[in-house]
Amino acid sequence: MNRTELVGEVSELVGLTKNQAEKSLEAFEYVVTSALRRNETVRITGFGTFKVRDRAARRGRNPQTGAPVKIKASKGIGFAAGAGLKADLNSRSALKKPVAAAPAAAAKAAPAKKALPVKKAVPAKKVLPVKKAVPVKKAVLVKKAPVVKAPAKKAPAKKAPAKKAPAKKVAR
Repeated sequence: MNRTELVGEVSELVGLTKNQAEKSLEAFEYVVTSALRRNETVRITGFGTFKVRDRAARRGRNPQTGAPVKIKASKGIGFAAGAGLKADLNSRSALKKPVAAAPAAAAKAAPAKKALPVKKAVPAKKVLPVKKAVPVKKAVLVKKAPVVKAPAKKAPAKKAPAKKAPAKKVAR
């Protein structure tokens, strides 16, 4: 799954627009990255832990020439899966989907609309009686003939190894 697919699925599940989901993902990345740069551990209970791992300076070899090379000390990142993530990965049951945002919350965020003036009642017109619906016949399903696969080709038989002729006896 790439970033675009991730944003698309998050927006569908939570009920956000793709732009809002993209902004949320960017905010998550920023918060995690800035915490890791401060050498802090980011622990998301049930999901996992992001942790900075220090790599010491070391000597390596250039694979083309074989010459020794100095490699600077650097920082790497480690991720340890949480108990909830491990349980979800090893479970055969369906995953729990997150609950989408309630429509009421979206309505509160929208600006209030002005009330329209009430129109006077118009006298009702004469209504014609409703005709009964005619039942529709169900379509008959036609089963297709089963697909017959061609028999698998047999592998050519292996030839028996050639027998060696007995060695000739030399007269002395």
